Formats: sequence, structure tokens, C-alpha cells
Amino acid sequence: MEQLRKYALITGATSGIGLELARLFAKEGYSLIISARNETELLNVCGELESEDVTVIPIAKDLFDREQAFALYAEVKQRGIEVDVLVNNAGQGVYGEFEKTDIDRELRIIDLNISSLVILTKCFLVDMTARNSGKILNLASIASKSPGPWQSVYHGTKAFVLSFTEAIREELKDTEITITALMPGVTDTDFFNKADMLESKAVQDEDNMADPAKVARDGFDALMAGKDKVVSGIKNKLQMAIGAIIPDSMVAHQVNEQQKPA
Repeated sequence: MEQLRKYALITGATSGIGLELARLFAKEGYSLIISARNETELLNVCGELESEDVTVIPIAKDLFDREQAFALYAEVKQRGIEVDVLVNNAGQGVYGEFEKTDIDRELRIIDLNISSLVILTKCFLVDMTARNSGKILNLASIASKSPGPWQSVYHGTKAFVLSFTEAIREELKDTEITITALMPGVTDTDFFNKADMLESKAVQDEDNMADPAKVARDGFDALMAGKDKVVSGIKNKLQMAIGAIIPDSMVAHQVNEQQKPA
């Protein structure tokens, strides 16, 4: 049976930027595959998104386990669905000085932020290459461009995501496939709660937090325009510009002052 509507697959789609991206794709008429760990939350989001008169398929997978990324791809293929847009949004951090944080938790975060993202990108990109069409949006961060005291592993994983995305983009330059990195700053999501980061100076002032709907719109527009990357928010663009011309040691000190406990 011919697939009439385009499908977007979004990981981490039950809250924050992922949910806002799902809403945007639904409004544009895309059929959706949404994935997250919590099946109940997935079903709740399905109820909301289906009001846009689009098909929504929930697939519960725990992408902290890299094998679940392979399983997610296998289930999509088993359903005979061709994914036109892949959004690798799922990600998490952990707060604290590295010597004191839990290494097992950090290794799971590396599997979520890097391994599962690489697996899904690899699997779906092979299919996109075969038909010479498709789009991928990877959630990087402004953290990808700076050392991150108090979030050293998270910043490191996002540096990987940005470098990985830019490298693949160059490899795909002569195709009809595009890959885009979205780089938000501090955003009003559940990220900081999950990272045990609520005592950080960076999240004390809610007025400094970006609206996840605005971040999602910036990412969606950049993806549809085929751009290589987008820094969301004027303040973050300015921070990136300044960070590019001062020594990394100075950037690390600034980030330390911003992220240490209040």
C-alpha cells in the first residue's frame, strides 16, 4: 500500500522541545511516530496530537539502552513505514562535580545522548540514501560549543552531536538529504529537574529560560530550510559569538560561575 502522508519520527516526544516539535509536525499534516520511555505519557500525547487529524503511532522504548534504538528502528520497519523526517530529541544530563557524580548514570547518559542517536541516524539514513530523500534534526545545544563545569559529561555529549552532525552533512552535500543541528540554551523544560540541577545558578532565574515552543519553531524552520544548524535565541547567538573569540579556559570559568550552586 502506498504511503500517502509523510512520517516524522520524534524521540523524547512527551514533553519539552520534543512535544512542541511533534505539535508543529502535526499542524503541518505529518503522520507521527513518537517515542519515549513512559507508555502512559505517550498515550496521553497521542490523544492530544490526534485532535489535529493526523495519524500518531506511539512506540515506547528506553533509549538509555542502545539496543532499544535498534529495536525502535526494527519496529518501524516491521510496520512498513518510511520515515521522511527523523528527530533525535531524546537527551539528558546530570549535575555535579565529575568526581562526585555516578559513573553508571553518566554511562547511560552517553548511551542515550550519543549511542542511540548514532544508531537511529545510521539506520534511517541508510534508508534515506537509498531513495535520496529525507531530513534529520539532531538536538545539540549551545553546550556543544563550550566546556561545561558541573555538567561535564552532558557538554561533552553535545559537542559530539554537533561535530557528528556537521561531518555527515558534508558527506551528504551532493544528495537531497539534509541534516540539521538545533542548538538551544537554557529552556523551560523538565531537563533540569531530571538532571538534579535545580540548585544551579543557571536555572534560578526563570525569566532567562527560553520557551520550548519558540525553540522548537526555530529548529523546525531551520530543518525545513535545509540549514546546517541554528542557535535559538538572540542572547544565545551573542554568547556563541563571544565564546568563539575568547580562550576556552575563560569560557570554562564563565560557565562554572553560571552553573555552580546558587
